Amino acid sequence: MSPTQPNQFALLRQRRFAPFFWVQFLGAGNDNLFKFAFTVMVTYQLQLAWLPASLAGLVIGALFIAPFLLFSATSGQLADKLDKASLMRFVKTFEIAVMGLAAWGFWMQHVPVLLGCVFLMGLHSTLFGPVKYAYLPQHLDDRELTGGNGVVEMGTFVAILLGNVIGGLLIAIPETGARWAALGCVLVAVVGRLVAQAIPVSPASDPGLRINWNPFTETWRNLKRAHRNVVVFRSLLGISWMWFFGAVFLSTFPSFARDVLHGDERVASLLLVVFSIGIATGSLLCERLSHRQVEIGLVPLGAIGMTVFAVDLYFATRGLAPASASMGVGAFTAVPAHWRVLADLALLALFAGLYSVPMYALIQLRCEPTHRARVIAANNILNALFMIASSLATGAMLAAGLTLPQVFLVVGLLNAVVAAYIFLLVPEYLLRFLAWILSNLVYRFRVRGGEHIPVQGAALLVCNHVSFVDAILLMAASPRPIRFVMDHRIFAIPVLGSVFRLAKAIPIASQKEDPATYAAAFDAARAVLDEGDLLAIFPEGAITRDGTLGEFRGGVAKILSTHPVPVVPMALTHLWGSFFSRIERGRAMVRPFRRGPFSTVGLEVGEPMAAADASPERLRERVAALLGADPQASGALTAARP
Repeated sequence: MSPTQPNQFALLRQRRFAPFFWVQFLGAGNDNLFKFAFTVMVTYQLQLAWLPASLAGLVIGALFIAPFLLFSATSGQLADKLDKASLMRFVKTFEIAVMGLAAWGFWMQHVPVLLGCVFLMGLHSTLFGPVKYAYLPQHLDDRELTGGNGVVEMGTFVAILLGNVIGGLLIAIPETGARWAALGCVLVAVVGRLVAQAIPVSPASDPGLRINWNPFTETWRNLKRAHRNVVVFRSLLGISWMWFFGAVFLSTFPSFARDVLHGDERVASLLLVVFSIGIATGSLLCERLSHRQVEIGLVPLGAIGMTVFAVDLYFATRGLAPASASMGVGAFTAVPAHWRVLADLALLALFAGLYSVPMYALIQLRCEPTHRARVIAANNILNALFMIASSLATGAMLAAGLTLPQVFLVVGLLNAVVAAYIFLLVPEYLLRFLAWILSNLVYRFRVRGGEHIPVQGAALLVCNHVSFVDAILLMAASPRPIRFVMDHRIFAIPVLGSVFRLAKAIPIASQKEDPATYAAAFDAARAVLDEGDLLAIFPEGAITRDGTLGEFRGGVAKILSTHPVPVVPMALTHLWGSFFSRIERGRAMVRPFRRGPFSTVGLEVGEPMAAADASPERLRERVAALLGADPQASGALTAARP
């Protein structure tokens, strides 16, 4: 992120984002205020033979999630067909009506009416979900998506936490608690509707869409549509798995606090607070760690952290001394061993935020705009199914005799297996993770002019060739995948060769050395541009051996002769002299600490050139200018140290 760019919180001062944020914040808060107040009332204040306290939470949860399964497909179509601002205002008006009915239910302590309102509030959230995630890419640019999603996810979990806390406090007021809860629900709904009036116009993505009212056939159709884009579909599964994983912990906090940690209900609330803060922190960190682009390299990092701290949570609970009585928060936090448990929960949740936010942003970015809300709706259905499966799996493991810490251990290890499976199916995640590590932990990578890299359409990227990791650094700088044309000999290098094969780099040899490989490389390069993707080429033909900018060969002109796409000149700076460059008598990777960790390297990106102007000579001049060299001189790169 450049110093001149505002951070993600600047969005909260802008009309295109702020009203929407507060509407979704108030909606999530009201959902949980109502549900928690109702759950506490049924559990502690009423004695119902037909709804035992032990089942109340399960029944309320099932009723709330049922509309996601039944109506998500329809809500996704409505979000694509209608103006999103108008739809959100309708949803908030509907919320006022439902909360008015719920207020009467609280006042009269009429449980069947309140159960019906739980279902209707689930419908409210079902209608809001697809429009919520389809709204963001319509009003934020590609470099704001990660930050915007991070703020929304943070707000959602803070709202959930506040809703539970306020709902519990209101319903606990002696004698008049139900009336105060009723008033709170209605008041939040009314404020949400007033704020919704300020949401800007958000035109329909597909106004001519004909609604298919059959939820089953429409859901199947949306999943098939998402499946055409492998990265999007695997991301849907990845997000749904995160909800499976998270539901195991969230649903067992009361039992975990009581039976394992020997704490009272306030300790269970503390676990929820810590978990929510962790998710919110991880969501907000995404923008800073991704440098204002959709950085799916954070997803493997998140998956690793989720597994590490879920497994450590198991070990943290081993050997905890049993308590003679339930501990309150003060007594609980006075035990040093409990701080490790809280740290594990906080960090587990933080890494879950790092895992989920880039996936949501990627789906929004890669989906067809006309079908975005319907794909999100399909994702909501998958999320609901995975959460139901999570409850069943947790119950089955507990019934089989496993303790809660053992359940956490199993789920943590299973997370590693599922993550590895997804990342091997979609190697882009692993490649971006490797690029993120190289550009943040090995080097301090600084990009200037990154906005010149096209976010849509075919383009040819042309860069000087300084080291064996040039391609990986370019990956880190681009918000989109890049296909590289690379010297075939680099594929024989251990590890790096495997990385470039995973990246589907295109091997090329000279026409004299291997005519077949030469011809195949240009055919593959043209196919990349035909598909509207980014193609990168190092026109010097080989890595520099002496730090000078070599002559540009004619491969660029050969590609542009049939595919006159925009050409983006680039220059890697301060990379010469590092471990991966040929500094030691033409050899690389022989002195690991020659430059030390975190040394600064850069990428200068120039304005795109028209294909007609992009001759090899002109391109070399532009790259040399980006390097700060005299194009008429030797073109020597500066071996400057940070």
